[in-house]
Amino acid sequence: MTQIEAARRREITKEMRIVAEAEKIPLKSLQKKIAEGKIIIPKNNIHKIKKICGIGRGLRTKVNVNIGLSPDNQNIRDELKKLKVAIEYGTDTVMDLSVDGDIRKIRSLILKESIIPIGTVPIYEAAVNAKKRYGSFLKLKTDEIFSVIELQAKEGVDFFTIHCGVTKNTIKVLKKTKRSVDIVSRGGAILACWMRYNKKENPLYEYFDKVLDIAHRYDITLSLGDGLRPGAISDSTDKAQISELKTLGRLAEKARERNVQVMIEGPGHIPIHHIEKNIRLEKDICKSAPFYVLGPLVTDIAIGYDHIASAIGGALAAAWGADFLCYVTPSEHLRHPTVCDVKEGLIASRIAAHAADIAKGIKNICDWDRKISLARRKRDWKKQEELCIDREKMISYRKRSLSKFCDVCTMCGEYCALKLIEMRA
Repeated sequence: MTQIEAARRREITKEMRIVAEAEKIPLKSLQKKIAEGKIIIPKNNIHKIKKICGIGRGLRTKVNVNIGLSPDNQNIRDELKKLKVAIEYGTDTVMDLSVDGDIRKIRSLILKESIIPIGTVPIYEAAVNAKKRYGSFLKLKTDEIFSVIELQAKEGVDFFTIHCGVTKNTIKVLKKTKRSVDIVSRGGAILACWMRYNKKENPLYEYFDKVLDIAHRYDITLSLGDGLRPGAISDSTDKAQISELKTLGRLAEKARERNVQVMIEGPGHIPIHHIEKNIRLEKDICKSAPFYVLGPLVTDIAIGYDHIASAIGGALAAAWGADFLCYVTPSEHLRHPTVCDVKEGLIASRIAAHAADIAKGIKNICDWDRKISLARRKRDWKKQEELCIDREKMISYRKRSLSKFCDVCTMCGEYCALKLIEMRA
């Protein structure tokens, strides 16, 4: 039985109790929102994880980290280091986006070592397998796609990104839309090329019922992928993006009818003044399904600093109602991320999520801020170390620049405002 199915039967699952306790919300309220499709709990019913999370309305904004092998970087050990760092620094979920190398091996190790939910994009493995088998992913067979989906489900993957909105119809809309950048989604591009080569409909759309069968059997949450998301702010909220969103809205409703948990993936590059509109559109078209946003990146000029552009957009998007932020690293658009890139991207995204939760009025969310402010007032550096989001960086900065004036920092020294006011009192 899936979480949404149990909720509709007014049954309380172990996972619901864990989420309600962690979020400090009434169980009945949580159950109702799960039944309505406004909250999801991504957890494959055969995957044992220690940190279960809920995503959706009224809950803390969650953050995802992407790791995985690429054609130029196939070091499994490095990716497992990234997993460890991501968990250490507070990510809520991890996605394995491997597109080369020993994909099954790394996924197996990630599932084994992770204490949090794991997501994947099955079309990646299917395409890689076809490339090895036939010399080109374009020769991929439909049944091979579903074999991969079934395999990953059996292994325990908790949520899938399924690019089912890239259809013959939405591609027609895209062709009529003058974009600065065409398709920037890797999954979307794979499927669009496959469809053109084979002159067929997207199998993930055409046979969506098969996807639902597997998802229901294992209680896998479907993350309906934004294959036509804008990759430049000039393309934001165009007809192609909205056409795909409407398709995802219909498929999300179909998923809920089958008692399958579902969330919607959102735009990549959109300017600040489009964010509120995009959130409202998704919530309206997809009937308040949890919204999983990449960034969004609010400018295209931030190469090397895209984690900052993403954090700005993520904070605003979540404040307006987005539920789940996919981190972006400083190396976005440039290279395969390092362990350091993963940490920086995650912390930027977590700051964005926390800032948004303050705006959302999440219960007790400001307690953390108040505690650290009181420690700062007292110049209690040990307490600040315990409370800050990146203890390692704080310790490093302090050690490299200690003031000769007792308990202050080297920015103001003996003219520290907090110290002066304390002495005056």
